[in-house]
Amino acid sequence: MIPKKTVLIVDDHPLFREGLKTIIRCDTRYEIVGEAGTGRDAMQMTKELCPDLVLLDIALPDQTGIELAGEIKKVSPKTMIMIVSMHSKVDYIVKAFQAGATGYVVKDSAAERLLQGIDSVLRGEYFLDSSVSHQVVKKLVESPKEEARIADRGYDTLTSREQEILVLLAEGLSAKEIAEKLYISPRTVENHRSSIMRKLDLHTNHDLIRYAAKLGLIDLEIWMK
Repeated sequence: MIPKKTVLIVDDHPLFREGLKTIIRCDTRYEIVGEAGTGRDAMQMTKELCPDLVLLDIALPDQTGIELAGEIKKVSPKTMIMIVSMHSKVDYIVKAFQAGATGYVVKDSAAERLLQGIDSVLRGEYFLDSSVSHQVVKKLVESPKEEARIADRGYDTLTSREQEILVLLAEGLSAKEIAEKLYISPRTVENHRSSIMRKLDLHTNHDLIRYAAKLGLIDLEIWMK
């Protein structure tokens, strides 16, 4: 009997983790051996379990999933990593692959693409949502001297959750819409928004949108349509 491939799920949203588990359990080739909501817990479980695959979100409470991906590959080189994130910006995806991930699925596509992605990554192949793959290839072949657009001292002071909410606010989502998307309360969103505006010394929504566009976090032309 062929042993099942083991999977560790890392996401700070319990409800989303449950959704991933439901999808994965539809395929008897895979076994979920653990789940974590923080980078610290994920590292500990990776060391103990040495899973075949880690499904990893970018926005975690204590560090970014991109940073964590690099750390996981150091302690468990044979563990494959697939990012499952709400972020679809090319720079995030490129950085994730540079950190050691070999798969990337946008959360909105997870229901349809997750098992396909897991299968590809565990076969040693790269996997990308088709909607972003051509953009990523273009970015990867650009001059290596080009610095990533996300480079700003103020941005680096934001927590991973604040960075996540910054993008959603800049894209025009309301506090209620963001709360529903991230499984948190509107009050929590507003608290994060206040912290973001204070740290970045921004005063209006227009300032926030211009800041996000300057860093390449959103496409201002698409937003204005």
